[in-house]
Amino acid sequence: MASSLTKDPASTAGTGKTFFGHPRGLATLFMTEMWERFSYYGMRALLPLYLISGGVDAAKGSMDGGLAMTAATATAIVSIYSAMVYLLALPGGWFGDRVWGPRKTVTVAAVVIMAGHLCLALPGQASFFVGLALVAAGSGLLKANISTMVGHLYEGPDDPRRDGGFTVFYMGINIGAFVAPLVIGTVGQTYNWHLGFALAAVGMGLGLTQFLLGTRHLSERSDIVPTPLPAEERRSILRKGLLWLAASVVFYGVVVLAGLYTLNWALVPITVIGLIIPVLVLVRIKRDKDLDSAEQSKMSGYIWFFAAAAVFWMIYDQGASTMAIFGETKTTGQVFGMDFPASWFQSINPLCVMALAPVFAWVWVALARKDREPSTVVKFAMGLWLVGASFIVFVLPMATATGDTKVNPMWLVSIYFIQTVGELCLSPVGLSVTTKMAPKKYASQMLGVWFLAVTAGDCITSLLALAGFDLNGTTMVGIEGALAIVAGIAVFMYRKKVKALMGNVH
Repeated sequence: MASSLTKDPASTAGTGKTFFGHPRGLATLFMTEMWERFSYYGMRALLPLYLISGGVDAAKGSMDGGLAMTAATATAIVSIYSAMVYLLALPGGWFGDRVWGPRKTVTVAAVVIMAGHLCLALPGQASFFVGLALVAAGSGLLKANISTMVGHLYEGPDDPRRDGGFTVFYMGINIGAFVAPLVIGTVGQTYNWHLGFALAAVGMGLGLTQFLLGTRHLSERSDIVPTPLPAEERRSILRKGLLWLAASVVFYGVVVLAGLYTLNWALVPITVIGLIIPVLVLVRIKRDKDLDSAEQSKMSGYIWFFAAAAVFWMIYDQGASTMAIFGETKTTGQVFGMDFPASWFQSINPLCVMALAPVFAWVWVALARKDREPSTVVKFAMGLWLVGASFIVFVLPMATATGDTKVNPMWLVSIYFIQTVGELCLSPVGLSVTTKMAPKKYASQMLGVWFLAVTAGDCITSLLALAGFDLNGTTMVGIEGALAIVAGIAVFMYRKKVKALMGNVH
């Protein structure tokens, strides 16, 4: 850390130090996000394996002590959890904008996340689900606001250091995501599940400590509540929230007393809500009469990108569920004669992102100079083709790994690699096109709308699993892969129409 700091006489920070030539506050946010991602991805690497541990779908000889669920239920829970993290980024951003301000919201979020991991560290199904809900809520609060605080470090969108600052910040995310499965995954999967979850709490605690110690280096704007809630509106929202909470308590109390309650009574409504909300948000924006004709056209074009992204994330996020379970139960778990826990597979994607992101940035610039860079629509089609191809490839090891037969783990490595290439075609471009196509009225909300595509994709996966489709079997994996490829072909075939709807956005 110290070696990365250099003197900068022009800096306005009290110490005159910078972080890779950026404001000193970036170091605080970089480390906070790195540790938060360490806790998040470390816990997620353990999650599906802990859910099936001790059950019929667990690997032979694996450590017991989990919740003994089926692979289908585990896939549904992991998908719902991921969906809720991105869905809750919307109210998380709202809290930062209207209630606490970004800095206080991030502090509260870190405490909530840490409390969630500590609940996961306790044995028992009740504490497990409470912990999962707390981590999802805290992650949603933190996700939007910490990125906002990075932007506050710079003097407006035209500051030449701004893009570079977000690139450095993005590296912190991937460093945390890469290291977490190697540390938390090893401890949790090899020694004790709950000790692994406790390590995730320690990681978030380190992030919170870093944030509190370095908060003086952040912009004063991060303390400001941009559009504070009037007292009457605050009371109205509180009343409505308490009414919905009371109604839920009464409803589920009746279900429990009647002896009807099963886990699906919680999973199915959450999944359906996660599908309905993205649709309602898009419809509300599209039907807003304040939008002019150009903005209406752009929103029509944006729906294509949103739908394509939902299909992409439906498959991509199964890397943490369907593929993770396959890695645990159907691969040899050995490389060069060395055994490794299946949770390590979750480090492949961030490693590939760190290695390939600079290459992709260079390739796009080089192609642009020659006027041969693919359009945004074509890049989306490429992302869909690649993620679809990854599941077509996935069918081969799944078909081979029958009975007690296990396959070489390099199969999964290659599939994660293909998916990462697809992600680099679609995800950064999706973020960019979202900001470019956003109507002025919704400029600050559209990144939250983009995250809802992840919510929609994960909820589709969850709904399929809850409906009884075998997402851990070759048939559904093949169908999903084919669906993504067909969706990519459709996007490509209608590229001229979508470009026309985009107006002056390219």
